[in-house]
Amino acid sequence: MLDGRPTALALRCPGPASWQARRSMCSMCLTAHTGGVSLMVAPKAGKARQQGNSVGAYICSDLACSLYVRGKKDAGAGSRPQESLTLEQKIERTVANVAAFLAKVTA
Repeated sequence: MLDGRPTALALRCPGPASWQARRSMCSMCLTAHTGGVSLMVAPKAGKARQQGNSVGAYICSDLACSLYVRGKKDAGAGSRPQESLTLEQKIERTVANVAAFLAKVTA
């Protein structure tokens, strides 16, 4: 839910590339993975979509950001940065990152 409304987004993930063997960080939940982050692309809304425009972000390939942030799934040693934020603050930051990505898609 975003702004109290259910929100859906169709993401496209290009095929694996040689760079995916490197350690990359998800731009939503800030979890680092080796080969577990993909460039996900969504078509923009409205006229921009008709022109073929899209927006991309590096996101956990398994879309399990919520689980990584809450510590219910582990991406391995060094995958989560050491932070002084509370769990609630980390969740709020992840939700804000997703909302910012959605705002780019719908702009």
